[in-house]
Amino acid sequence: MPATMKDIARRTGLGLATISKYLNGGHVLEKNRIAIEAAIEELDFTVNEFARNLKTSKSHTIGVVIPELGNLFTTTIVTALEDTLRRHGYGIIISDCRTNERLEKEAVRFLLGKMVDGIINMPVNQGGGHLLPALEKNIPVVLIDRMIPSLSGRVNAVLIDNAGAACQATSLLLAAGHRDIGILLGPEDVYTTRERLAGFVRAHKALGLSHRADRIYHTDYSTQGAYESMQRLLAGPLPTAIFVTNYEMTLGAMIALSERGLRVPDDVSFIGIDNVQFFQIVKPRLTVMTQPLEQIGQSAAGILLSHLQREDGRQVSCQVLSLSTGLLQGDSVRQVKN
Repeated sequence: MPATMKDIARRTGLGLATISKYLNGGHVLEKNRIAIEAAIEELDFTVNEFARNLKTSKSHTIGVVIPELGNLFTTTIVTALEDTLRRHGYGIIISDCRTNERLEKEAVRFLLGKMVDGIINMPVNQGGGHLLPALEKNIPVVLIDRMIPSLSGRVNAVLIDNAGAACQATSLLLAAGHRDIGILLGPEDVYTTRERLAGFVRAHKALGLSHRADRIYHTDYSTQGAYESMQRLLAGPLPTAIFVTNYEMTLGAMIALSERGLRVPDDVSFIGIDNVQFFQIVKPRLTVMTQPLEQIGQSAAGILLSHLQREDGRQVSCQVLSLSTGLLQGDSVRQVKN
């Protein structure tokens, strides 16, 4: 016969209210949590999720809508937020919309049909219309990496200071004497792309310099897309430095440089973003801007939990959290004469 909450109560000596609170994701004393979890394991207790959902109108499930699951940036964030949510009794349903606005809209509708308690979204649609059905149902939403200005005040967001990161990387190149700097960016309509381009321009303006518009290349966030963009950039006069603004694009750019027989930094200086572990085994070691990927996931989960675990029934104000990037100095930037 399956174990029940009463069996856990007898094993732990705790009241049913405390056990129910824990099973429904509430906070209990640490010693009580340890006792309950030990009893659950010993008794092989399984929560009847269907019955619990009917009773509480809560699924203890979070919907996660992302543009691409097959890249390191996304998977690292999703892993961190899932770990955090799992520790608080929540599972996740991941929907990969393939960077397609129609599929993104369908994914949100699908998740609402599954009665998710909240939605975490790295948005493709910058208008935000796909999230309106969730907001109309008072489902809390947390955006990651990209803000939707039209939904300001209605959604939470965990962002990176992309403009600051791009400004810092570009300033480093300018300080080394570079004036002909190429930059590889994502699609023009994506929030992070606009922010990084703004930082690139700002670094030039801070020194009274003009950036070269013909050195700005937009592509998708794929290795192949960056490889093709680099081939076009390298078809003309070679810039003295290149800044590539995501990990997969950095790989594509490095492949293109290698095929042309160009050496970093002797022929061209180079700054990339992310995957510090991999780039540290590349020779010479690349200078990279680092993003706190795990912190993005943990923060997004934490903000969502703050909405879901209010016991007084009052709504929590939406918040926007901006996280700082870091700079890991390598050997891929050389000093040049102005």
